Amino acid sequence: MSTKKQGAAYIVGGGIASLSAAVLLIRDGSMEGRNIRILEELSVAGGALDGSGDPTKGYVTRGGRMLTEETYVCLWNILESIPSLQNASRSVKEEIWDFNTEWRSEARARLIDRHHRILDSSDLGFNLQDRTQIVRLLASPERVLSGKRIDEYFSEHFFGTNFWAMWRTTFAFQNWHSAIELRRYMLRFLQEFPRIHTLAGVRRTPLNQYDSVVRPIEAWLKGQGVSFEYGVKVVDVDFEESFVGRRISRLQAVRNGEPTSFVVTEDDIALITIGSMTADARLGDDQHPPELIRDKQDGAWSLWENMARKAPGLGCPAAFCGNVDESKWESFTLTICDPLLIQRLHSYSSNAPGTGGLMTFKDSSWLMSIVVPHAPHFTGQPDNVHTIWGYGLFVDKKGDYVDKTMAEASGQDILTELIHQLGFEDILDQVRRTTSVIPVMMPYITSEFAPRGAIDRPPVIPHCSENFALLGQYVEIPEDVVFTVEYSVRTAMHAVYGLLGLENRIPEIYHGMSDPKVALASLATLVT
Repeated sequence: MSTKKQGAAYIVGGGIASLSAAVLLIRDGSMEGRNIRILEELSVAGGALDGSGDPTKGYVTRGGRMLTEETYVCLWNILESIPSLQNASRSVKEEIWDFNTEWRSEARARLIDRHHRILDSSDLGFNLQDRTQIVRLLASPERVLSGKRIDEYFSEHFFGTNFWAMWRTTFAFQNWHSAIELRRYMLRFLQEFPRIHTLAGVRRTPLNQYDSVVRPIEAWLKGQGVSFEYGVKVVDVDFEESFVGRRISRLQAVRNGEPTSFVVTEDDIALITIGSMTADARLGDDQHPPELIRDKQDGAWSLWENMARKAPGLGCPAAFCGNVDESKWESFTLTICDPLLIQRLHSYSSNAPGTGGLMTFKDSSWLMSIVVPHAPHFTGQPDNVHTIWGYGLFVDKKGDYVDKTMAEASGQDILTELIHQLGFEDILDQVRRTTSVIPVMMPYITSEFAPRGAIDRPPVIPHCSENFALLGQYVEIPEDVVFTVEYSVRTAMHAVYGLLGLENRIPEIYHGMSDPKVALASLATLVT
C-alpha cells in the first residue's frame, strides 16, 4: 500500500514513459484516473513511438523497435495489463507474442557489399586483437570509462568487421559514442552475439509501435478517466525549498501561444520527461529533403535546462544536446503502390516481408539499412500497398550513386540510391513512379549515447525530491541500456513506486552472464 496521501499526478510528456507511469499509478498505486493529467506539447501521444499517414500522402515512422523476450521485461509487465484493441479478452502482450510465434525473424541478407552480393555475416571477422579489446571493454568498470569514446578502445580493424557493421546498425552506434553505453549493450544483449547475423532473437509488433502499443494504452487510460491535454508545452517549474527537501510547486507552460500554469499542491506529484531523442524532427518529401533544426524549438531540452539551472543534482543536458552533428541521423519510409520491389526483395533475400531483419549495405557511404515489415504495418493500410523503413548513419557524406549528401537528398533521391545499392537498376523507373518516400531528419536521435560523466544523467528521483521524479532516456538506471522502450518503462516504475512509497517488485534487469548456457554460447561466438 502507498505510504503517501494521494492528490493529483501531473505527467509532462506523452511518450511511453509517461503512458506507462499513468498505467502504474492506476494499476499499482490505486490512483483514480481522473486525477491524472498528461501534458503533451504535440497533438498526439506516443513520443518516439509514432506511425502516421495514408496510402495517398505516404506513411511514415521515424523509427522501428526490435524487442526481445528476455530483455524487455518491464514493457511486457505493462502490456500484459492492457487489452488489445482487436480483442478485449486478450492483452497487448499476448497479441504481440502470438504474432511473433507466427512471424519469426531469421534474416538471410543481413549484410550486402558494394557489388550487391549478400555476405556470409556468420563470419564476424574478428582477429585476436578484436577479441582481446572486447574482453577488455567488458571487464572495465564504468568509472574507468567515464567520458570515453568507443574509438578509444578499438583498433581500425574492429571497425571494419562484419560484427561491427551489424551491431552498430542494429543499435545505431557511432564510433564516437560512449564506451560505457557500448559496454552496457554488450552485457545486456549478450544473448544476441550468436544470432546477431540473423537477428533471430528479435520480436516485433504486429503493426508499427504507435498502432500496436500506444493506441491501446491511450484507449485504456482514457477509459480510466485520464486527461490528455495536447498542445501544452511545459517550459519551466517553480521549486520550493524546505528543511525537508525540494518540491515542485508549479509547472509553467504555454498553451496555444499563451502562458499558463499548473499548481502542484503538497499532496500532488509531478513526473517530468527530460530531453527528447525525437525533438525537432522534421519531415521531407519526394522532392525536398527534411530541414535540420539546431536551435531547440521543441520544449523538452529547454525545460530540462531550466530545471538544471535552478537546482543541483538534475544532470547536465548540455552533455547530450550540445552537438547535433554527432547525434543526428535520418530515417525514411517508402510507401509502395506496386508489388514489384517487394517481390524482387523477397526473391533476392529469401525473406518474406516480416521475416527478415535489417539489410545493411556495408560499403554504402551513407551506411544505409532497410527492413521490410509484415503488411499491413499501419492501421487501415490497403492490401495492395506496402512499406519499407530504413535509415542512414552517415548523413553528411555524398551517396555512391546520388551526388548529394543524405541530408541534402529528397525522398526520390534516397530511393534512387537505395535501388542502385540493391543492383535493381532495371526496375528503377517503375519503382520511382509507384513509390513515395518521406525522409525524417532527427537532430538528437542518438544523443543519449554521447560520452558522459557519472553525474550527467540525474537519478529518477533526485536527491531531496519530495514530490517529483524524472522520466525517459536521460535519467540514470545503473546497468540498463538507453535507446530502448524498456528503459523508458523502467524509469516509470522507479518513479511511481518510489514517489508513492510502494513495495512492488521491479522486474530484474536481465543478465546473460548469469545464465551459463547463454554465457557459454556468447563466449564461444567471441573466441571462434
